[in-house]
Amino acid sequence: MVGSSHEALHRIFQKDPTLLTKALQKVLHVPFPEPREIAALNVDLTEIEPVERRVDTLLRAETDEGTYLLVVESQGKVDERKRGSWPYYLSYMYEKYRCEPVLIVITQSSKTAERASRPIRFGFRDWHSLTVRPLVLGPDNVPMIADERQAEKDVPLAVLSAMTHGRGPQAPAILEALAAALRTIDPDSAAVFVQFVDSCLADPQAKQMWRDLMTAIQYFWRHPLAEQVREEGREQGRIEERREAILRTLEWRGIPVPDSARERVEECTDLARLETWAQRALRVTEPTELFTDG
Repeated sequence: MVGSSHEALHRIFQKDPTLLTKALQKVLHVPFPEPREIAALNVDLTEIEPVERRVDTLLRAETDEGTYLLVVESQGKVDERKRGSWPYYLSYMYEKYRCEPVLIVITQSSKTAERASRPIRFGFRDWHSLTVRPLVLGPDNVPMIADERQAEKDVPLAVLSAMTHGRGPQAPAILEALAAALRTIDPDSAAVFVQFVDSCLADPQAKQMWRDLMTAIQYFWRHPLAEQVREEGREQGRIEERREAILRTLEWRGIPVPDSARERVEECTDLARLETWAQRALRVTEPTELFTDG
């Protein structure tokens, strides 16, 4: 299960891998061949050196035209570090699996989508040694599905629509259409989709509306998965609290926090590790000491 927008945006493709190829074909109009089989792979790209490298979701698609690795990266904001990490990931995966990698970025932000879609080119002006061209799914190209019948025809795509468009004046119609469509699928899948949408709704009014809709469809919150959803929500709240405590303690002690350290704290989802860092924040003299064992 998931507890954040970042995870939900890419893990929906683990729940329904066919949604990814449909999005490539129907949303981005990329002639990606129809897979015979799609399998989720280990997302850990860590090398022997003590440097952890992970993609968000990694799928292998077997098609009549060959085998492809579908690399899904969820982006919450513009991140210039991806200029180096994405080419590395693709090259490493090709070397490891000997399959052609395809990079797909998913975001809720038009600004982030525009920036992520720019080609990454290495080399000089008239000769590019390496070019990476991400395919981007975001609010400007994922369709708004606000019609109940349309949502029922393709529930996963309707979920993706709610996750990328769940803000502004169109949100009520999108969420209502999806809520009705969820009644038509099996309860276990519906319960997972409910959480994906809940995790991605940043607008407080939209999130409350969604929860009200789900409470009205009481079955979802009586389902055994609902308690797991609530518990993971509480866990996420504790994680956010520890992150804030670490950064607040360092700032209170007058210790400057560079972006690299702040991002490492904000990206950590291990509560035990965050607890350790929070204790260290009371005595370190510089942020890098938070992450040093011993």
